[in-house]
Amino acid sequence: MSIQRFPRLRVESLLEHPLGRGLVAIPITLIVVITIVDIHMPVDVHLGPLLVVAPALTVSFAGPRLTSLIGALAVSAEVLIAGAQGGLNSTNHIAQIIALTVLSTLVTLVCLVREKRGQELSRVRSVAETAQRVLLRPPPRRVGPLCVAWLYLAAEDEAQIGGDLFGVARTAHGSRAIIGDVRGKGLDAIGEASVVLGAFREGAHRCATLPTLVTALEESVSRSVEEATEIEHDHGEHFITALTLDIPDHDSRAEMVNCGHPPPLLLRGRDVQVLHSHSPAPPLGVCEPLETAHRTDTFTFEAGDALLLYTDGVIEARSPAGAFYPLEERLASFPMCSPEALLRRIHDDLLTHTGKHLCDDAALLVIERAPSRLHLHGPHIPVHRPKENQRVNGSEL
Repeated sequence: MSIQRFPRLRVESLLEHPLGRGLVAIPITLIVVITIVDIHMPVDVHLGPLLVVAPALTVSFAGPRLTSLIGALAVSAEVLIAGAQGGLNSTNHIAQIIALTVLSTLVTLVCLVREKRGQELSRVRSVAETAQRVLLRPPPRRVGPLCVAWLYLAAEDEAQIGGDLFGVARTAHGSRAIIGDVRGKGLDAIGEASVVLGAFREGAHRCATLPTLVTALEESVSRSVEEATEIEHDHGEHFITALTLDIPDHDSRAEMVNCGHPPPLLLRGRDVQVLHSHSPAPPLGVCEPLETAHRTDTFTFEAGDALLLYTDGVIEARSPAGAFYPLEERLASFPMCSPEALLRRIHDDLLTHTGKHLCDDAALLVIERAPSRLHLHGPHIPVHRPKENQRVNGSEL
């Protein structure tokens, strides 16, 4: 969920903003009031040191230019007070002017450093968003007869991408989907996620069966993860939990292969069914590639049904009291709605459960089989909009 920040770099743009004009009036009013009161106070009462409050307040919402301007006004006001109370010959007034000048300068320098770091952060976030578009490439809202919606929740405020991954590929006979979770975090996890997604996008079109596709993923992970990971900095095991699906266009029987991933949920009307695998495979990267070890589980996926795929960041999200998020239970209590609306309900309910803070990244993918009359023919070009920390199908929540 993006946070709109107040513009700080230009005095003129700040003054044009109604809120900016109100904020600028505060330090200016303080300078005027303190100056007038101090001039009319007895000579032995000194309110001039309070002028430092003006630049100190300005730095909280303005940039270095406006902060330095308010600091200069405060110093000028102190000079005016000194002149009205006997001139600049007083040691006390001279000390106050010097101290106020030094403090205003320091506050301006702090503002400059903050602005520089803010610009660096903006560049980093821009690079991260570009990397996300290249790596994740979330699916469009329609893939053949399927309606698709996705949600990515980053645990860190400034995080854009992590080890959670998902994708949908359109094939000649239907659609294939994957959702996965890479062990670990940071750049290593992103590198491993890129390996899996690249192999999936290629194998989804090349492999005739789902077990063959999973074997191709296993081979790619075994061959490439070590190269994509800085082993000298991370000596632990490297593996990826993954769930792959094969959904034909004209057959209600769909297949899945679960490699150590949380089971998907099938939503049929108000009923929620957990699709446990009868022959689960180990996570990718744990064992040597072996096609015979990958057995498919078949389930019925009819028009109007929806599948909810998710990573463990959802079901392992804890409340302040330590309770896990009861995803299946909450889904049964939600009214029937579109995939996008369902994800928005989950998003709001999940953040309420955790107290607005997630300890791990979380990804969700909803795939709904639309009625046959809504089947869109022809090629479907993925359309992805840059996301902030929490997005549903590229739209801010």
